[in-house]
Amino acid sequence: MTANSKMDSTTEFVSWFRSVAPYIHAFRGKVFVFGFGGEMITDAKFVHFIHDINLLASLGVRLVLVHGARPQIQLRLDESQLETKTLLGIRVTDPAALQCVKEAVGRVHHEIAALLSMGLPNSPMANAAIRVNSGNFVTACPHGIIQGVDLMHTGKVRKINAQAIHSCLEQGDVVLISPLGYSPTGEIFNLTMENVATEVAIALNAEKLIFLLDAVDCSSSDTEMLGALPRELTVAESKLLLKNKAPASNSLVPDMIQSLLQSATKACEMGVTRTHLISHYSDGAILQELFTHHGIGTMISQETLQALRKARIEDVGGILQLIEPLEAEGILVRRSRELLEIEIDRFTVLEHDGIMLGCAALYPFPEESSCELACLAIHPDYRDQGHGNHLLKHIEKEAASQGIHTLFVLTTHATHWFIERGFSHATTAELPQTKQNLYNYQRRSKVLIKYL
Repeated sequence: MTANSKMDSTTEFVSWFRSVAPYIHAFRGKVFVFGFGGEMITDAKFVHFIHDINLLASLGVRLVLVHGARPQIQLRLDESQLETKTLLGIRVTDPAALQCVKEAVGRVHHEIAALLSMGLPNSPMANAAIRVNSGNFVTACPHGIIQGVDLMHTGKVRKINAQAIHSCLEQGDVVLISPLGYSPTGEIFNLTMENVATEVAIALNAEKLIFLLDAVDCSSSDTEMLGALPRELTVAESKLLLKNKAPASNSLVPDMIQSLLQSATKACEMGVTRTHLISHYSDGAILQELFTHHGIGTMISQETLQALRKARIEDVGGILQLIEPLEAEGILVRRSRELLEIEIDRFTVLEHDGIMLGCAALYPFPEESSCELACLAIHPDYRDQGHGNHLLKHIEKEAASQGIHTLFVLTTHATHWFIERGFSHATTAELPQTKQNLYNYQRRSKVLIKYL
């Protein structure tokens, strides 16, 4: 490795580590519920998922893991030469099948607990000291009779003992929950992982509910299937998608993930802050989804995560971070923190999930029915994604709403960008008189005007 490549690698690492710091601060002490099927447990990469769970625990995230066991149950049924019926995709669990369910679920549960207890030297689990806690947290009831068929020991969640789970989480334990529920009369019910994970997340008022998806077969991965879904959905958009009335001509939701999308949407609608659908086939999938801005899956939220809004005094630090590199290059005129604080009402900021992507300022000259667009800046990591257009259109609408007919800008580097968006060359004589008096002839900024 050359000295330059080593320096580039170090710089990249430092930049990356700084970029994840806000997420680390935001997630500490928050409750995350993970739901994953039995198919994932049989995958060789499952141990990597356990390592990532250990990492999240070490960062102070409070973790609840809800596992499924469908393939393990089916294998145990096959070994016992038992056949079960399904109705609307739900397995009918008779007393004989329930015995297989208990055996399969118990085996899977203990295998996961064993992996979480690893502490091998020279591995990500070294000195992990994770405590795993399980219990009868789920009260269930019979699913009942559907279309004249008694589902017997197939049940659904009736109540979650949220207080008991919170107590375990406060002690730093990872809570592991199986897809089994118990009735007050001592009966055991076979539940779905989706049902349990969703109800647990709602009861705990979790910050996140994260479903890790499995493939239908070896030739079709859910990474490809998730490509049919947008990266972000609101609850309303998700409901439209499930009704096959999706915006932006997205393809229909694959059957494989429809039930999970329904569960994720319900959880978010009932108070879970964010829900995520991601593929477990990508190594480090949960880290990529949680600690990068764009993620690798689909995220559902109650409202859109991107917002244009008036800047507030607490935004001054974020605006300075955006404009200081451009000021250093001579692209923008220098503004002190004090001046920004005074003029903060002139600024509009564009943010996404709490991260400031851009800003712009509007300075009115009402006597001449004119406004200046100033300090338009986009974070370097999010340029060429249409954010500048978004800000410009917002500023134009704001100026027009004030009865302003002319918008002008002074620029040294972005002349063509503004011309492509309807601005025309002008002279300093066409500027408002106050602005003419302040024009800096050393910068020799181009004057561009757009008539609204």
